[in-house]
Amino acid sequence: MAYETSSIDATLSAAAGANPQLQAELKAAFLDSVDRQIDLMSRARCDGNWQMAAMRLRAIAASFHADELIELANEATNGAPGDPRIITTIKGFANELRNPV
Repeated sequence: MAYETSSIDATLSAAAGANPQLQAELKAAFLDSVDRQIDLMSRARCDGNWQMAAMRLRAIAASFHADELIELANEATNGAPGDPRIITTIKGFANELRNPV
């Protein structure tokens, strides 16, 4: 599945200007934060932990204007704790951003 990452790239460019090293560092920090929330969601066994991780993921996504990730986080918020389909989809988004085709 192809995700739209241009809004994230535009946000990184706006924040880091023409400094590719800073852009890469910001992108890495974003992906680390996403990965942390994915891990928490994967281990969530109750609604509260799941909801908190999904809301944090949505906030992280919003700070980088990652509209598709915001939608995925919203879907997770409305889903069941540990839903493997949504976790796999969010991992796919992060992996595609990490390794664009």
